[in-house]
Amino acid sequence: MQEWNQPVNSENDYYNSSEGMQKLAASCMLIEAIGEGFKKIDTLTKQQLLNRKAEIPWNEIIGMRNHIAHGYFDIDAELVLHTIKNDLQPLQEAIDFFIQELK
Repeated sequence: MQEWNQPVNSENDYYNSSEGMQKLAASCMLIEAIGEGFKKIDTLTKQQLLNRKAEIPWNEIIGMRNHIAHGYFDIDAELVLHTIKNDLQPLQEAIDFFIQELK
């Protein structure tokens, strides 16, 4: 997701072409899936795993998932772009941490 959004510099880059709109739609679907995954993990672990990485805003991640899933026509492309550019790397690091913890 980060790779195909690399040339996107503002939310207008999404809106100015059909390719941009496809990138926005695909990115939203993946962000929704990420949020859903963490929501399920939190439920399955009875809220005991995610809190080990308290610096990650888990409620905001799940909330963004809910907003995309239930309010699709009110998507904030600027927030989606910010998430892609700034928030996925710390999330990947948290996933790597959890994998190590569970081994």
